[in-house]
Amino acid sequence: MKISNINLKNNLILAPMAGITDLPFRRICEEYEPGLVCTEMVSAKAILYGDEKTQKLLETTGEPRPISMQIFGSDEESMGYAAREVSKKADILDINMGCPAPKVVKNGDGSKLLTDLNKAEKIIKEVVKNSSVPVTVKFRKGWNEENIVAVELAQIAENAGVSAITIHGRTRAEFYSGRADLDIIKKVKEAVKIPVIGNGDVVDEESAKRMLEYTEVDGIMIGRGAMGNPWIFKQINHYLKTGEKIAPPSNKEKFEIMKKHIDLAVETKGEIIAIKEMRKHLACYIKNMENASKIRVEINKIDTYKELIKYLEKQFNVI
Repeated sequence: MKISNINLKNNLILAPMAGITDLPFRRICEEYEPGLVCTEMVSAKAILYGDEKTQKLLETTGEPRPISMQIFGSDEESMGYAAREVSKKADILDINMGCPAPKVVKNGDGSKLLTDLNKAEKIIKEVVKNSSVPVTVKFRKGWNEENIVAVELAQIAENAGVSAITIHGRTRAEFYSGRADLDIIKKVKEAVKIPVIGNGDVVDEESAKRMLEYTEVDGIMIGRGAMGNPWIFKQINHYLKTGEKIAPPSNKEKFEIMKKHIDLAVETKGEIIAIKEMRKHLACYIKNMENASKIRVEINKIDTYKELIKYLEKQFNVI
């Protein structure tokens, strides 16, 4: 797959997820060779004001390229500034017009822009004008079922000079409930000539194949399906090439992946923050285990690296 002048080794992309796709998680996913990964979204205003915490979200030490970085905002000036600054570090710059979170929407950002396509167009043009790398846009099918704007916004983005678009097949009103609408993704693909990436409900080999075959999109973006399951990229790639499935990791292999993830988090953020932040990831890794809820409760009580590793060794029978 190609986005402007950027060649991707395949068409599977790790979605940007706030509080999830930090440097340690991206590095774990990258071992299973997605074609592209995205950073967590960063606030354009925070970039404008030189916020140190925000700059840390764009840290890419030890990562293979290319990397996409996502900015959000609804103010043209700050989005233009952020585009100039972030594109110095990124290979691809993505605009978030899909985040449904109330704290983002209340400021007019994220999926709120789906209610004002004139403003959305101005922001896209400003970002394209100021970015030194290809620009992409990620958005939802609309604000709600009465306001479906995906096809129109896709065409606006294409005309404004965007190099690719990602469409999530849900409205803002749906958040993550129900099923992603493959029909709207298909319509968007048919409406533009630039690459279209489909997003929503890709959680295994079959759902990836269904997305590709039904909508004929150029690429697939995987978000929640990769949480606690970073090997999904390797599994889907293999299945799409051969029609065969790779066995999931053994208990011992899964433990080693989790330990590496924890090690990277501690190295990046320090023990206290890392152990707390890893809880949400570990809850996903253990999701289908027997006694998962009991294990989760115990993990949430642990505050030290040593104790956490010891407890996980016991649960995964690797002592």
